Amino acid sequence: MFSLNDSLSYYYFRESTDMRKGFDALCGMVRTQMQRNPLSGEVFIFMNRTRNTIKILRRETGGLVIYHKRLEQGRFEQPIYNNHDKTYHLQWAELVMMVQGISMQNRVQRKRYKMC
Repeated sequence: MFSLNDSLSYYYFRESTDMRKGFDALCGMVRTQMQRNPLSGEVFIFMNRTRNTIKILRRETGGLVIYHKRLEQGRFEQPIYNNHDKTYHLQWAELVMMVQGISMQNRVQRKRYKMC
């Protein structure tokens, strides 16, 4: 079953990506440039230079899956860089807002309890 949810970790690849790349090339970028394991179950997000196409790579049971979306108009907003972690680590809600075209720049995140 194809699924993304809030229990997964999401990482955005900082540089623009050639959207012709497939599973092997994207996995290579995750390993060499992001220093992460593409088979870990984490989710990796790639965007093209014009930010109108996005690919999401994830390992699910039985193999790798790529979600691919191209906008008819407009651009995807890039996630906010976390200076503390030196990464673009997103939450599920941030990915949903990005894909739906909702601006993350002026968002206010209210406190919520987290399950331990």
